[in-house]
Amino acid sequence: MIHTLENSAVHLEVNPGLARWSVSGKQRNSPSLENVEINLSYRRGFTRRNLLNRWPETKVTEPKTCPSPHGPLRQLGIDIASPKDGIHSKLVFAVPDNHPLLLWKLSVENRGSHAVNIDKIELLTLGYIYRERPAHGGRLHFPSGGLPRSSQPRNKRREPYLKDLAFFSNGWQSWSHSGLYSPEDRYRLSRLGFLRTPLVKNASTPHPKRAGLFASDMFGVLGERTSRIGLLAGFLSQKEHFGSLETWMGSGDPTLSLWASGDGARLDPGQGMTTDWACLQFLHLDTPDPLAPYLEAVARENDLHEGGKTEAASPAGWCSWYQFSTEDFIGLLNEDDIRSNLEAMRELEEELPLEIIQIDDGYQSEIGDWLSFNDSFPEGLTPLASSIHQAGFTPGLWLSPFIVHPKSKLTAQHPDWLLRNRFKRPVNAGFLWGRFMQGLDLTHPDAMAYIKDVIHTAVDKWGFPYLKLDFLYAAALPGRHRDASRTRAQVMRAGLEAVREAAGEDTFILGCSCPLGSAVGLVDAMRISPDTARRWNSSYRGIRYYIRDEPSFPSAFNAAHSSLVRSNLHRRWWINDPDCLLLRPDTHLTEVEVQTIASVIALTGGSLILSDHLPELPPERRQIAASLLPLIGKRPFILDWFDSVTPQRVQLDLEGPQGGWHLIGLFNWQDETQDFTLRQSDFYLKGAGEMYAREFWSGETYILPDELASPEGLILEKVPPHGVVLFALQPRRKYRPQYLGGDLHISQGLEVIDWQPNDKSLRLTLARPGRVHGRIDLAIPNPIESARLDGVLIPWETLGEGMYSFELKFKQRASLEINYR
Repeated sequence: MIHTLENSAVHLEVNPGLARWSVSGKQRNSPSLENVEINLSYRRGFTRRNLLNRWPETKVTEPKTCPSPHGPLRQLGIDIASPKDGIHSKLVFAVPDNHPLLLWKLSVENRGSHAVNIDKIELLTLGYIYRERPAHGGRLHFPSGGLPRSSQPRNKRREPYLKDLAFFSNGWQSWSHSGLYSPEDRYRLSRLGFLRTPLVKNASTPHPKRAGLFASDMFGVLGERTSRIGLLAGFLSQKEHFGSLETWMGSGDPTLSLWASGDGARLDPGQGMTTDWACLQFLHLDTPDPLAPYLEAVARENDLHEGGKTEAASPAGWCSWYQFSTEDFIGLLNEDDIRSNLEAMRELEEELPLEIIQIDDGYQSEIGDWLSFNDSFPEGLTPLASSIHQAGFTPGLWLSPFIVHPKSKLTAQHPDWLLRNRFKRPVNAGFLWGRFMQGLDLTHPDAMAYIKDVIHTAVDKWGFPYLKLDFLYAAALPGRHRDASRTRAQVMRAGLEAVREAAGEDTFILGCSCPLGSAVGLVDAMRISPDTARRWNSSYRGIRYYIRDEPSFPSAFNAAHSSLVRSNLHRRWWINDPDCLLLRPDTHLTEVEVQTIASVIALTGGSLILSDHLPELPPERRQIAASLLPLIGKRPFILDWFDSVTPQRVQLDLEGPQGGWHLIGLFNWQDETQDFTLRQSDFYLKGAGEMYAREFWSGETYILPDELASPEGLILEKVPPHGVVLFALQPRRKYRPQYLGGDLHISQGLEVIDWQPNDKSLRLTLARPGRVHGRIDLAIPNPIESARLDGVLIPWETLGEGMYSFELKFKQRASLEINYR
């Protein structure tokens, strides 16, 4: 008997007799998954077994409605008993009434007399990678978009089943690479092996080397770019298990697998475990926010609600790291460095209204010995925190509570706190600070108590209400935990929950190098990229060629790439942290590259943290940062997220007293100059007619023709390597005044706080921090007769076709009144 479950978006059929299930989208041209398998891999002693690919005994519970964070859930339960080792399972499918998702999870109970170790819980398996035909008739079907395999030329052995499949892969932690793959690509791996892999790779997610074979963490999107349809598969949380995906897009049918890692956790008699909810969403690739149903479901599942942490203002501040560290990542910091930048922030407060001063690596006696200080901080951190607070700023502190240096006192005094491998050696946490680092076993009560004490001391005794917590992945390393019944995801989540409890809800926590799914609902902000750097491409101790394309190594480009592809997480799971903006001219970054990074930060809405020595920062470079403040804070649309390896087209829709406008970014990621064409059809601007277009960095103003009358668009010649053009666009209204933009603020419009057009006159009010000197452009329907700034006559410049430019000088706020014929 086939059992069904459906809502407005999905239709599910479960066939207990075949131990298979199928699901299809109810919208036109939706994909379908036919005869999906599930499986459970476990060990009893040295014997490995697979379960659930057959369902010998089942009991089906008829659908019923249950409450949930996602509203009413219509649920279908299937109890599966097996004589093998007394393992009983329950498979639950659910569809929300109000969201276009399919949810399912599996519970496992050990009713036998012997303990077993859970290795892998496969919740979705369609096809097998190295076979020409999927087993048991299982199939992933896209209704259009290419030739079936039987129609393709036989001499092309590697011709994909669909002509234009692509896969979006999500990286495990902050630094891990996320991005798009085509069938001919290879999965992006670190070339640094055991030096780097423990930092950025989830131990239970494969790193395939074969072209066309790709993996992902927590969620991934498989889509067909001709028909523009796709499906998302993933998990709503990672509280219980780390979830992984794998897909094959080479010859033959595409395949897809989704599983929860059991990590070999011991399941004792009478004990059970339940996976996090798995999730499936059918989507159209070109909708403005295609992943919104899934991303918002993750927020709900992790107790994030509107008006909570994600609605706070994006932080703006200063960090010591990139100025007071070496290029091989060693902190060189002293108390005077902090105080000199504190004084500079006080002097520049009107011009650069920053809030946070974060003391980064370099104060502690050793990594892991967080409660003792080196000789550069003889009085500790309490006096510094007090000085920062008295100056009106928020004291911030960098800590790495889960990672330990082998030369630390903690290692010598508490070797039993360290996570160890099967050879009883400390696990490798990666090569950092010139040594192979170690991780703490957070199932050891004393190790967990130490972490709580460190966090409590930093917040309540030293006086730091802002914490940046780094190298958090160390809590999720594979090893032999003191409590062998817990998965790595459970250990990771418990560590983060302990940190939040010790810090208190009022402490702002920024997570970094953290498994993303583990931290949702527990941190206020999250680094969503690798570290930035003083260079565009990666470099280490003079080595450039070998590591320039390392996908997760510090570099300005890697930070920009990840900030764009993960921009849709902002204000859903946390506030995004794109890492620091480096402004000083003595780095290896060109001025154009600095403008590009500033544009990415502004467009993606996250935090702005400077990390230069402020007393020596030139005024023209400070002006770049000033133009970003106050921060826009909004989430953009990434137009080519499923078409470009690194997105080139970004759109941010803004609104002010003067009406709405579009902030458009076009990026040249190539190493050569390129010509771009600005077309309305490449953005969500179809049918807008003629538009005004003002470019922020050059100050040039154009008229973008109506695409119906002039389909060639606006030609932008010689965009420099690693450069950007940043336009404010709005439909042209010839018979009323319009604000075209300016260089006062990178939004080219949020500086306008009042707009009063009248018959033959216009009055507008502008507001910016500190003393302001810049230009704005206006469109006026008739020739101007006079212009007054706070009652004083000022000149203007005619730009042509009813456009005018005004040079303005004022402090904080000014009123501009224009009379025209």
